[in-house]
Amino acid sequence: MKRGKRYLEAKKLVDSSKEYNINEAMDIIEKFPKVKFDETVELHVRLGVDSKHADQQVRGTVVLPNGTGKTLKVLVFAKGPKAEEAEKAGADFVGAEELIPKIEKENWFDYDVIVATPDMMGVVGRLGKVLGPKGLMPNPKSGTVTMDVTKAINEIKSGKVEYRLDKTNIIHLGFGKVSFGAEKLIENYNTVIDAIIKAKPAAAKGQYIKSVAVSTTMGPSIYINEK
Repeated sequence: MKRGKRYLEAKKLVDSSKEYNINEAMDIIEKFPKVKFDETVELHVRLGVDSKHADQQVRGTVVLPNGTGKTLKVLVFAKGPKAEEAEKAGADFVGAEELIPKIEKENWFDYDVIVATPDMMGVVGRLGKVLGPKGLMPNPKSGTVTMDVTKAINEIKSGKVEYRLDKTNIIHLGFGKVSFGAEKLIENYNTVIDAIIKAKPAAAKGQYIKSVAVSTTMGPSIYINEK
């Protein structure tokens, strides 16, 4: 894969044989050549678990103290008073059964997170094949199936992120923007790492955190010593 000039310049700043602490990593990121947009700073955590086993799943949510740098659009499936509550709380879209054909037939995905009241899960479940692969299916574990729609919307809008294992037992998520500066990014990073450590399944054996790396959208990975 051919890399661009900026990536190669950034790569020169990173010793790939070394593990840095998070402060050193953020200092390096601040020295990366600038691109024309505000890059997301990403976290990649490889865990010593097997996601094929239900009792070794690692999944949860955490509210980043400094937000994500992105205002997420929220779709709420609710009816009656709960639909009105969702609108007042600042949901971008609110609806019920009438949204199914729009999502299924028109490929409507102009939102980042879906919240649903429990009574609407029968309706939302019909969209499982479409929403599941995109990671949009509401889930009680992530706080997106709830009667407290106001709390769910407020948390999402203020910087709540979901972390979950992929098939290769790695968690990937963005935890801020380069423009935040080192201090805010380190605060967000520590909050996520603490949450992942606390979420260690009882069935996990041996070394839990195998490797941790941070990167920018367009930059190389920097490995962090978190073991």
